[in-house]
Amino acid sequence: MSTRDTFDRSLHQLQDEILELGNLVDEAILDSIDALNRRDHQAAKQTYLGDQKINEKRYAIENECLTLIATQQPMARDLRLLAAVLEINTELERMGDYAKGIARINLLLGDEPVEMPIAELHRMAELGLRMLHRALSAFIARDAATARKIPEDDEEIDALYYKIFQDTMKRMIADPESLDRLNYLIWAAHNLERMADRVTNICERIIFVTTGQVQELDQTDAEFVD
Repeated sequence: MSTRDTFDRSLHQLQDEILELGNLVDEAILDSIDALNRRDHQAAKQTYLGDQKINEKRYAIENECLTLIATQQPMARDLRLLAAVLEINTELERMGDYAKGIARINLLLGDEPVEMPIAELHRMAELGLRMLHRALSAFIARDAATARKIPEDDEEIDALYYKIFQDTMKRMIADPESLDRLNYLIWAAHNLERMADRVTNICERIIFVTTGQVQELDQTDAEFVD
């Protein structure tokens, strides 16, 4: 087997490991929301502690990338791909932190009664994970066209976040004693909103590694520059 064949095999292995990390993040997000819905503290602790596995996977992938760069003298297009793996790897690890954050919120709430916007939270998680699945598939396929379309789903996630925020603020005003508990719910929604933003970052990297073009896909601040 040639040196190039060995290197290509290593690149494919890295991509498979990115998909494995994506699956770990997917499970963590779903488990954190399910545990919050059921107010299951034991399940929340498992998700919280399980973040260590995501961290370990992230650093293992990073180490493999750096080893390839140091030992294989990759060409420019290969370097761009390895840089993409490193960034996607980091974005996925941060998404895992958001699942850990939601688990922590569950624990902080304790047994205090609180009405949760669980339907909206579930929908945000569902949309965000659908974006993630499509983004990782687009990365493997080097599909820049799909990567450009994926962030469109972020608009519905943003709308759900603002609905939760506005409704929760009204409840805080009506019941100031519930402020701390309701603030935790806003943070849970914020974590899911940020997860979608991380997927958008991945999509931008896919476009760059595929076309060499730098394209800003987050249009939330467009009104300030028009």
